[in-house]
Amino acid sequence: MEAVRLGTIGSGVIVHSVLDGVRRTEGITLEAVYSRSQEKAGDLAKTYGASRTYTDLDAFLADEGINTIYIATPNLLHYPQAKKALLAGKNVICEKPLVTRLAHAQELRDLAQDRGLFLVEAAPTMFLPNFRALREKLPEIGRVRLVMSNYSQYSSRYDAVLRGEKPNIFNPEYAGGCLMDINFYNVLLNVALFGAPQEAKYYANIYPGLADTSGVFVMKYDGFVSANSGAKDTWGVNHFMIEGEKGYIYVDEPNGVKSLRVVTRQCKEEINLQPEPDRWYYEVQSLTGLMLNDDYDSVRAMLEVSLETVRVIEAARLGAGIRFPGDE
Repeated sequence: MEAVRLGTIGSGVIVHSVLDGVRRTEGITLEAVYSRSQEKAGDLAKTYGASRTYTDLDAFLADEGINTIYIATPNLLHYPQAKKALLAGKNVICEKPLVTRLAHAQELRDLAQDRGLFLVEAAPTMFLPNFRALREKLPEIGRVRLVMSNYSQYSSRYDAVLRGEKPNIFNPEYAGGCLMDINFYNVLLNVALFGAPQEAKYYANIYPGLADTSGVFVMKYDGFVSANSGAKDTWGVNHFMIEGEKGYIYVDEPNGVKSLRVVTRQCKEEINLQPEPDRWYYEVQSLTGLMLNDDYDSVRAMLEVSLETVRVIEAARLGAGIRFPGDE
C-alpha cells in the first residue's frame, strides 16, 4: 500500500487521541469524516485537516479517495459498519471491542481475507514496545502460577447512572458495560500472552436495568489462575501482575503497559521502552508501518487474538446473564 488514506466514523474523545497520532505519522492522512451531525463532522475535519465531510454513510464509503475506515462508534454498531466498509472494498480499523459475538468476528475475518483487506482491532496493547518486552521477559520468571490485575477508572457517566439516566456506555442496548470497556484490556492482555484459557467466568456487579458497572473475570489456564478486576464505578491502583516460580513481573496499567518491573531471585530490572506517553501514538505508528509494508500476516495474527478475546468474553458475559440485542 502506498499510503493509508483514512476516513473516520465517530467523533468521541478516543477519535481525537487516534487522530493526534495520525497527524504525527508519515504515510497516513485523514481524508474524510462521517457523522450523523454535520456540525460534529465539520468540527473534526477542521481540527485535523480533512477535506471532505459526510452525513450519508453510503456516500462516505463510496469515496474513492479513502482506502481505510476507522470505526469508533458504540459497540453494537461495530459489526454492521465494519461489514459494510469491507463490502465497499475498504480496509477497516475498528475500536475495541471489535464485535460482541464470535460468529460476527469470524464473518468479518473471512470477508477481509477473501477480499485481501486489512481488518484490525484498534486496541493499543499489542502494538506497544513494552508489550513486546513483557512477552520477551516472561520466561525469566519461570512457570507462571498466578496472574492478578486491576483496571478501575471511575466514569463521569456513572454519575448519570446514579441520577437515573441510561448512558450508552452502561446500556446493554448498545453493548455497554464494564467488561466491554475497562475489563476488556485485562482479558486481551491475558489472551495475547497466554492464549485461550481452559475456562472463564465473570462475576459481575450489574446495576438494575443496565449492564455491569464492575466485576471480576476469572480465567483458568493449565497450571495457573488469572483473576482480573475492572470497574467503572470505583477507582484504584491499575496494574497487571504475573507471578512465576522464579519471580514476578509487575506491569503499570494493563491499558498502556506504561512500564515493567521484572524481579527474580538474581536481579531486579525496570523497563520502559515507551518514552512517548501517548499509547495511541505507538498504535498508529506501528499499524501504519504494517499496512504500508502489506504485512497481512502480522495483522492477521493480531486479529486471531482479537477473535479469541471475543470468544472468551462472549461466553463469560452470557454466563453472567449479560445479554445484548441479537444474542441467542
